[in-house]
Amino acid sequence: MNNIWVIANQKGGVGKTTTAVNLSAALAEYGKKILLIDMDPQGNASSGVGVDRKHLDKCIYDVLTDKNSLSEIIVSTQIKNLDVAPATIRLAGAEVELVSAFSRENRLKSALEKLEKTDGRIYDYIFIDCPPSLGVLTVNSLTAASKALVPIQCEYYALEGLSQLLNIFELIKNRLNGEIEIGGVLLTMYDSRMNLTLQVADEVKKFFGEKVYNTVIPRNVRISESPSFGKPVTVYDRESKGSQAYLDLAKEVIANEHKKGAGKGLVGVNTGEN
Repeated sequence: MNNIWVIANQKGGVGKTTTAVNLSAALAEYGKKILLIDMDPQGNASSGVGVDRKHLDKCIYDVLTDKNSLSEIIVSTQIKNLDVAPATIRLAGAEVELVSAFSRENRLKSALEKLEKTDGRIYDYIFIDCPPSLGVLTVNSLTAASKALVPIQCEYYALEGLSQLLNIFELIKNRLNGEIEIGGVLLTMYDSRMNLTLQVADEVKKFFGEKVYNTVIPRNVRISESPSFGKPVTVYDRESKGSQAYLDLAKEVIANEHKKGAGKGLVGVNTGEN
């Protein structure tokens, strides 16, 4: 399973969880087997795919603290092909408990290796939703992943703190995970009517070049509404602009992976279209 994506940006409100939920659901709709790992104590990715966190007796916290295997906490969702490793507020305790733990940066990576080698679970894509910080949970996620997807909102402070994220990224690459690379940069909250949006998009493209996806995620009320119903926007309103954007993004991700990973064991490139 070398298609492990971390969705990371230490800035809050950039669309990390929204992208984790909706890209996972869109890829699942195209027949890809997806695992969504919620590494944010707020648990919004879990509730966003319909998981009732109040009734969970175990979560990703129990994996990081060696109480359960990853396979034991994974639950199926209402969406075919989409599983989730949920989070609850208990995960906040891991930030403290893992400070002095042996090999604390590798807990999630080890759990994912066991998931395939011991438990025999195979996924086409694994997405890890991170908290808006650069603490031990995010470091675990970056250490476990093969690629990073960086959402950047098209607003004034979009690039603020980005250099810090990239510095941490290089530190992880040099010391903990030499395999990780930036797989894509996603422009979110895009409004083509605003000059500021176009200016930010231009700056991001100058900085990241071909890493920036052609698909952009627009400001869309359906995207904002769907989490309160415990549904991805692709399920909540299939015809909305937000839904279509994430479906287009899923196609682009598959197409890019096909180009880069031909002959490297990727599972199919079917987009569900004739």
